[in-house]
Amino acid sequence: MNSQQLISTCKAFCLEGTLKEVTPLGNGLINDTYLAQTAEADLPDYVLQRINHAVFTDVELLQHNIEAVTAHLRHKLEAEGIGDIDRRVLRFMPTPQGKTYHFDGQNYWRMSVYIPRTLTIDEVTPQSAYACGMTFGHFEQQLTDLKEPLGETIPDFHNMELRLSQLKQAVAADRAGRVATVGPELDLIAQHAGQMALAEQLHRQGRLPKRICHCDTKVNNMLFDQEGKEVLCVIDLDTVMPAYVFSDYGDFLRTAANTVAEDWPELADVDFRWDVFEAFTRGYLQSAASFLTPVERSHLPFAAMLFPMMQAVRFLADYLNGDTYYKTSYADHNLVRTRNQLRLFRQVLARRQDMEQFVESC
Repeated sequence: MNSQQLISTCKAFCLEGTLKEVTPLGNGLINDTYLAQTAEADLPDYVLQRINHAVFTDVELLQHNIEAVTAHLRHKLEAEGIGDIDRRVLRFMPTPQGKTYHFDGQNYWRMSVYIPRTLTIDEVTPQSAYACGMTFGHFEQQLTDLKEPLGETIPDFHNMELRLSQLKQAVAADRAGRVATVGPELDLIAQHAGQMALAEQLHRQGRLPKRICHCDTKVNNMLFDQEGKEVLCVIDLDTVMPAYVFSDYGDFLRTAANTVAEDWPELADVDFRWDVFEAFTRGYLQSAASFLTPVERSHLPFAAMLFPMMQAVRFLADYLNGDTYYKTSYADHNLVRTRNQLRLFRQVLARRQDMEQFVESC
C-alpha cells in the first residue's frame, strides 16, 4: 500500500491533527507497522499496525485483552500520581464505532499514540537483562488484581503436553520421510518428556496458577527513555494472556541466555550465559516477590530448562512435517535449530542445582 492508501486507512480512527505522511516503522516479524505523522507540532503522531490475523485469528479477543490491560495499567499509574502517563502505557485510538480496530474487508488495523524520544535495546547484557527482569516482573505484579477476564490470543501457546502430542503425531505420519534420521534427538526428548510436562500436571493439581503474563519477554519489548537509562513502558502486547509465570521467565532465558542464535550450527558454541541468568533472575524476583507462590518460585529453574526443550520439540515436529510452519533457509534448518535447543537444554540441565541455590539465595 502507498502512503495515500495508508492515510486513508488511518482516517478510519478518531485522530487529532492532519495526517501528512505514513512510513514503515521497525522490522517486526508478525505485524506490519507504520509511523503516521501529523502536520501539527503540538499534536501526537501515531503508530498504524496491520494485524496478522493468520496468527491472531480472534482480533476481537486480541483487542479486548489489550484494552483491558492498558486501562488497568493506566488506572494504576493515575492512582500512584505518576505524570505523563501516555509515555508509560500504550494508548489505542477508537473508531467512530468505539472499537480499537478497523476491518477494511481484507485486513485488520489498529492505531496507537506514538511515544517520542524513546528507544529500544537489542543487546543482551547483565544490565539489560536485569532491567527486563524488573520490568516484566512488575508488569505481572500490576496485573494480579485485574478483574476483567482475558482469553488466550494463541490457545495452548506454551502447553508442553500439546507440543509433545504434536511431535508424536509428526513421527507417526513421517510426511517428509525424515524420522529415521533423527533417532538421537527423539531419544533425548523421550528421556525427559515426562518431567517436561510438569507445569500442566501442577496446574491440574491446583498448585500452579495461571496469571496475566506478557508471553514475549524480549529485551526489545521494553521502551527506554532516549538516554537508555529508564524503562518507560512495556510494548508488543499481542500475547498478553493467562499463562504460567514460567512463560515470561523461561522464554526470556531461552533466547537471551544462549551464547549464540537459536539456529547456530556449531553446537560446541552453544552455552548458557550465567551472567544473564543471575541478572534477570535477581530483577525478576525483586519485582515479583509480592505475588509469587513457593511453587512458582522454586520451579523457576525448571522453567529455564522447559523452554529450550519445548522449542526443540516444536522445531523437530516441523522438520518431520516438511517445514510447514517456520521459515527455513535451507533443507535442514529446522534440524539445526532442534539440535541447538537440545544442546542448550543440556547446558541448563547441568546447572539446575546451581540455579536452585541461586534462586533460594535471592
